[in-house]
Parts: sequence; C-alpha cells; structure tokens
Amino acid sequence: MFPISEFDQNGFACPIPVMNSSQAASLAEQIMRFQHEDPDKAARAFGTNTHLLFPSLCEVIQREQILDAVEQVLGKNLLLWSASFFIKGPKTSSFVSWHQDSTYWGLEPPEIVTAWLALTPSNLENGCMEVVPGSHLRGQVSHHDTFGDENMLSRGQEVAVDISCEKTEAIELEAGQMSLHHVRIFHGSKPNPTNTPRIGFAMRFIPTHVQQNGGRTFALLVRGHDEFNHFDRPNLPETDLGVTEWEMHQESLKRMNSVLFKDAAQATKVKGHQSLKTDEKFS
Repeated sequence: MFPISEFDQNGFACPIPVMNSSQAASLAEQIMRFQHEDPDKAARAFGTNTHLLFPSLCEVIQREQILDAVEQVLGKNLLLWSASFFIKGPKTSSFVSWHQDSTYWGLEPPEIVTAWLALTPSNLENGCMEVVPGSHLRGQVSHHDTFGDENMLSRGQEVAVDISCEKTEAIELEAGQMSLHHVRIFHGSKPNPTNTPRIGFAMRFIPTHVQQNGGRTFALLVRGHDEFNHFDRPNLPETDLGVTEWEMHQESLKRMNSVLFKDAAQATKVKGHQSLKTDEKFS
C-alpha cells in the first residue's frame, strides 16, 4: 500500500516481505498445536515478551528482512523492547479498540515502531489491523480505559476521537508479510468471524537513545551499538519454555507491568483482579 519512504507522512508502511508462506504456516501450526495441547500455558506464553521463552522467536525478531526495514525508519542502532502475539481464533469476539500504542508505554521520545508479522493471512474478513493514515502527526491524544473482557488490550484503552468521522485504511497482509506502524498512529481491529485463525506477531523496536520512564525494563540490542544503556539486557532462551526461561519472562513482565499499570490499580481491582497479572498482554 505505502512504501517505507512514505512512513513519516502516513505513519505506516506495508506490505513488507519477511518469510515465505510455508515458513509462516509452520510457525502458525506450532502455535495452534501448543494452544490445543496446553491452553493455559499457551495463554501465558503468547502474551508479552514471548520471544524470551522460545529460541525460534528470537531468531524471527532478528531476521534481516525485519531489521533492514526498521532501520530505514529508526536508524542503525536498534533495541527490541517487547514482542507478543495477537491471536484471534475462529469465530471469536476478541477485538482491539482504537488506540495509540504510546498512551501507557512510558517511552520517550516517542520514536517507536511496531513490526506486525502475519503468520496467517490478515484481512478485513478475519479482523486485520486498521489505521487512520497520518494520525500520528496529531501527537498524543486522550484515552479512556474500559477493561473490556473481549478487548485484547491490557486496559481496554480507547482513543477519545470519533473514528466514524475519520478516513481509515485496512492493513491486509499475506502470511509471511509484515507492516510497520508508528507508536502514535490510531489503530484497532475487529473480531474474527471466519472459520480460520488470524495470527500476528508484534515486535516493538526503539533506537538506543529512547528512555523508559517509571522504571527500568529490559530491551534486547538487535542491531548496531548502545552507548546509552537505558535498559537492562534480558537473558536469551536456550530451550523452549525452560525453568530459567520462565523466570526471565516473568521478571520482564513484572517490570513492564509496573510501568503499564502504574495508575490503574484501582481500576483492575474493580474488575476483580486483586493483583496485577504478570501474563497480561498489551497493545
């Protein structure tokens, strides 16, 4: 739709080829099999920072095709701040409300790009991501929290803008393609009423000079050099879902949730959560 050269103007770029369809299908099959065999563990694993549990996902986030594209937007010194799956099963009501990623992340300056990799086709029929082109240029706008049960965002946050008055565009991708989007673009997605799953892997990249407000989180150096040292380095996984891998994963979520939910304790308690979940997914 829009090439990377127009990212600054539009706030997104796609489609960008990352892997062939058979490679994407193989990853998708592994994910669905794990979900079927151990749904409780899969729900925890496929939330935030899944790459800290699977060596194969650490390889994905460092693929040249991904980093080459991100480098064109953010420069040559890159950190991966977080990564997570957005999985909509067949005929499910899960959705993502219209929002800006920058609302609760606590990263400054807002030079953050999400690479959204489709492991299955992602289209209007099965609830692909939609954006408001150019909305990232409006700066940070107000949001309100809903904590909706079907909302895939951690706080169910919604942008205080009437999207019905906006021009939107669907980010339709084939399996193995990805999109890039700016941290402040308005975006969301509808449920998946089809008979097949929609699986996306979202990777959030930042240049090394970006800082974390509200605490010290983890970030992985994936390209170039880091002269700033604003983040701790995570231990990378050596095996799938090992004991030390889970410990690293949970520590990363504990630190990240302390930032993400810093002013939301009362709201989560109202929803019935007596403590913050370390397996929460965020936008």
